[in-house]
Amino acid sequence: MAPSVVTMANIETVTLDVADPAAAKRFYSTAFGLDTQVRLRASEAPATGFRGFTLSLTVSQPSTVDSLVRSALDAGATTLKPAAKSLWGYGGVVRAPDGTIWKIATSAKKDTGPATREIDDIVLLLGATDVAASKRFYVDQGLVVAKSFGRMYVEFADGPGPIKLGLYRRRALAKATGVSPEGSGSHRITIGGGTFTDPDGFAWEATESVPAF
Repeated sequence: MAPSVVTMANIETVTLDVADPAAAKRFYSTAFGLDTQVRLRASEAPATGFRGFTLSLTVSQPSTVDSLVRSALDAGATTLKPAAKSLWGYGGVVRAPDGTIWKIATSAKKDTGPATREIDDIVLLLGATDVAASKRFYVDQGLVVAKSFGRMYVEFADGPGPIKLGLYRRRALAKATGVSPEGSGSHRITIGGGTFTDPDGFAWEATESVPAF
């Protein structure tokens, strides 16, 4: 059977498997102001160590990074990498109470106005064992490559959905977020917008088949 086609990297939803959907919903609303962008599903699927993906919030300036990191920590997140300047900008990494890793970052190194809580983009980065093979797989599904850096990183073109998609070499992604690359069990994430499973076991399902909380 031919694979379902996904057009223009259109991730319609991201569903996280969590032990307590009500608690997770409170966290994401309080920490980041997220509501419809992230769905939650009750699950006790076993997962140990790095789950192989990160979610990133891209914002306009460092003070907004600090505001979102602070509210996440106040809501129960833990710090993986404190917010700091780097060659590419400013950002930090936290782990939500449900175990999901979130990076909050900006390419700006200086504030240009008062801090806000406005999120410009949400990016899902999938850790790929073989970036080139995963790139070919997703191109076969109909996704369009916007940027590609050898066997390290791939960014797909924006679609009409609210979440962008990228691939990053798994070990490098873990290092960038401050965790060990080792992990096993469920990824505890389902991507809404297609019907297939990629080479690293990330499952895509039709949006209507993924129940929302």
